[in-house]
This record gives sequence, structure tokens and C-alpha cells, in this order.
Amino acid sequence: MQLSSCVPSTAMETTGARLEAADLVPLMDHPRVIGLAEFMNYPGVLMRDPAAMAKLQAFQGRHIDGHAPLLRGNDLNGYIAAGIRTEHEATTYEEGLEKLRKGMRVLIREGSVSKDLHSLAKLLTERFAPYLCLCTDDRNPLDIAEHGHLDHMIRTAIALGAPPLAVYRAASLSGAEAFGLRDRGLIAPGRRADIAVIDSLEGCHAALVLAGGVIADAAAFARRAEVAPVARRSVRAPRVAEMDFRTGGNRRETPVIGIIPGKIITDHLTFDIPPVDGDKRPDIARDLVKIAVIERHGVNGNRATSFVRGFGLRRGAIASTVCHDHHNIAVVGADYADMALAANRLGEIEGGFVVVADGEVLAELALPVAGLMSLQPFETVRDDLVTLRRAARSLGVTLEEPFLQLAFLALPVIPHLKITDHGMVDVDRFEIIP
Repeated sequence: MQLSSCVPSTAMETTGARLEAADLVPLMDHPRVIGLAEFMNYPGVLMRDPAAMAKLQAFQGRHIDGHAPLLRGNDLNGYIAAGIRTEHEATTYEEGLEKLRKGMRVLIREGSVSKDLHSLAKLLTERFAPYLCLCTDDRNPLDIAEHGHLDHMIRTAIALGAPPLAVYRAASLSGAEAFGLRDRGLIAPGRRADIAVIDSLEGCHAALVLAGGVIADAAAFARRAEVAPVARRSVRAPRVAEMDFRTGGNRRETPVIGIIPGKIITDHLTFDIPPVDGDKRPDIARDLVKIAVIERHGVNGNRATSFVRGFGLRRGAIASTVCHDHHNIAVVGADYADMALAANRLGEIEGGFVVVADGEVLAELALPVAGLMSLQPFETVRDDLVTLRRAARSLGVTLEEPFLQLAFLALPVIPHLKITDHGMVDVDRFEIIP
């Protein structure tokens, strides 16, 4: 485990709790803790925010994981000088190469939304492999079922021309070394017996898997002790109505979040949206639909609304409590009544994903553990995600993974424009847009 470093990620969002350095230090020496998790608040590092500095100073000399999208030049130098050693947000070859040259270990990511393997595959050489890892940050069970996990990345990288030795090193030994797991990463005397027997280097289909020397079969899974679920009934948002999704203001010029397919980085767009009866309405013809974030921890009941472009949504609404990293309710829609129904339904099912159209819930997946995790088996979650994806496409959604895409639209440390319960966030300026 790595200890969460950014709860909240910034002061521009509402979370159900705060984790300061004093909360983390008592857990630092726990035998299952390997370091401090992805330090997302890179502006806080560069501005030497006291709370950020306290966490970094507490973990000096230990592993500190990074999160620095588009950071280059002297800003990157400052971020690395704070003791941060790994990073998974590189989206171009040039960005990845600079981070490698400056001593970072780069995690090449292929998630359900941010797909960076094709852009970074040329880094996968035998020279660079000791400093590269493979990463599936935010990869949902449906993608794992249909395409695979790290095995999918291995197959894809080799098909793109990367040397198999470099790919398998990044997938195993380099990853273990990057995070200080010195008892694993290769098959050798005295090492932990994590072993996969595969059909071929190019195919990477497992015929047998051992985890810690135990064959990972149905019998091994059946022997696992059950852990009682925690963080139930965590969705405490106030009920909302149609009127709550109106967007006021007299200025026609309106900031709009622009989705970039295959990326969690967004464009900061501006559209002329004239108010009608005091409200800026969705404009389906221009793919301008409403997005709202509703505080759900029972702290302040904040709500914020604005516009997003790129979903392709033509009717109805989709909503989620997987909303990085504050995990408030995020809802996007073409119809206010459907948006209200979707948001309120999430409170009834203890969080999850919901698709609504014409006043009817078309599909849903309950995630009652903190509004983030299911109590059902993998296969059930996979099947529900198939139904959800089909329902979202019936509304016109063109994105392959709209739910996790929605989650990242509320993360104010990923450039360039985002939304939280405090309002629209200009990430480049690191401030709420008035």
C-alpha cells in the first residue's frame, strides 16, 4: 500500500475527510506501507504549500509516487527535487523522455480512459526498460474482461515493435524495483514465487499463475477470509430538483470542458451560450450538454454546473459517484429532470453508476462500499457494465468509457479545465473561474 497523499487533492473541492501529514506519519512504518501515494497537487509542490511540504518532508528518503501531467522544464526540476521518484501521467514520447533523463521512473499507462501506450511505446527499449514500468491506472472490469490487464499491454507493446525482453522487464522486475519490492520481480532463489506460465512471449496468455507460491485457482480464492465491508451509506447528498441544474449569468461567453478521446487532459474551450430566461441551456446541435457536481459527503451541500463537449449525448443523463478524487456526485445530461433523477438515484443505491432517459432508470450499477466498490463478484460487475455501456450509447454517447471519463472531469490537478463542487477550475491558473 501507499498512503494517500492528496485528500483533498486541492482546496478547490469538498471531501468527506482530510488527511494531513500528522494523520499519515503514524502509519509510515506499517509493514504493508511502501511509501506516499501519487502526489497530485503539483502546483502545491511548486508553490511550497505548507501542508504539501509537511507530507513531503515526513517521507523524505522513502518512496514518494508522482502525478505531474504536462510538467516540463524547471517546473519538472522543482517537482523532482522535492523527492518524487515515479510518475504515470506522461502522454507523449518527449515528455516521457525528459522525465527519464531527469531521474524519474516512468510508468506507461493504459487505462480505460487515458491510453498512452501507443504514444510511449518507443521508450520501451532494453536501455530504458530498467527505468520503465507498466501501469493500468483506472482500468475497469469490462476492459479487463474484454482485452486484459498488464497482459494486454504486453501484447500491444510487442505488436508495436518493442523488444519482448524490454516489455517483460518493465512489466515485472522494473516495477518491483521502482517501488522497493525487492523480494519479487523475477524468478530466482529467495524471491517471492509470483510466477505466470504463459503460452508465448507475444501472446502472454496465462496457463498457470502462482501468487506467493500458491496456485491461483478457484480453490485458493475460496479459502480467502472475508472482510466485512466498510464505508457503507456514505452518499449523503441532498435531494436535487430540475431547477438545481440551471446555469445563470449574463455573459454569453462561457467556459466549456472539451473532452479529448483517449486522454484525461481536457481542452479549455469557450462558447457563446446566450441565457434564456436566466438560464444557459444545453445545445445538442453543438454537443454542449450540462455537467454538474454535487457534494455528497454531507458537509455543505455545494452544487456547481457548467458545460462539457465531447460526450455526444443527445438525451437523458448519466451520473456517477466515482468522481476523482473527492468522489462527489458527477452528472452529465441533456435534460434537467433526468439529471435530477440520476443524481437522486445514486443516493438511494449508496453510489455507483446510473443511466437515465425520459424519467426512467435504464441501467445502474450499485457501488455501496464508499460509493466506489461493488459487493458483487467480478463477473456480475462486468455484465452490469455491458448493460450500462449499451444504455449510454442509446443516449447518443460516443465515448468508449463515459463513466470513468466523467470521473476525471472533476479532478482539478489535470489540465486544462475541470469542475468541482466549488465551480469551474482553470487548472493552468490553479483557480476557480469567477
